[in-house]
Amino acid sequence: NDSNKTQKNISLAGTPFTIHSKTTMAEEAKAYVPPKVWKHKPGPGIWGKLNQPTAGPRSEKELPRGKHAIQLYSMATPNGIKAGIFLEELYEAYGLEYDAWLIHIAQGQQFTSGFVKVNPNSKIPALLVYDLTDEKKPPVRVFESASILLYIAENFDKDNKFLPKDPQGRIETISWLFWQIGSSPYLGGGGFGAFFGAKQKVEFAIDK
Repeated sequence: NDSNKTQKNISLAGTPFTIHSKTTMAEEAKAYVPPKVWKHKPGPGIWGKLNQPTAGPRSEKELPRGKHAIQLYSMATPNGIKAGIFLEELYEAYGLEYDAWLIHIAQGQQFTSGFVKVNPNSKIPALLVYDLTDEKKPPVRVFESASILLYIAENFDKDNKFLPKDPQGRIETISWLFWQIGSSPYLGGGGFGAFFGAKQKVEFAIDK
């Protein structure tokens, strides 16, 4: 019955618009109502046990270190592999060497004390860059894949093969980098979760 369909009037940045939903008022009344005080509920499987609303290390273990200035800590996930691909491109272009270490996120290795020192958010990839001429100097830490890609390009792409030197080309490249980081994971991971993974399908979330 179309008369039971809901219509929501919403204002976004001062512009009114209407959301039409196929859910009936009776169905909407049964919908989930967020509590006033949220409480963590462990989810199923490996990730449900690992994902917790807390920060900081869960175990004491230092990160390994190789002989090169650049130390990459990551795993071959869609996001974690980006820094490794770029470092390989720089190796082909300039012979830039680095050490790569596996951080097995399904085993919770991102929550060790050593990794948390590099990335307090416990997310891969993460990077440490040492000054081999001064061992007393603390390494530069870089986390978040976009930050790592930009840092590597600015410091090791000496001929500007990947990050253009001219201002227009440079900002064009950075704009696309930030677009990819800000948009693609939500189209992929968010869309996948809303459409395939959610126990309760929410029309608005899937359509969006």
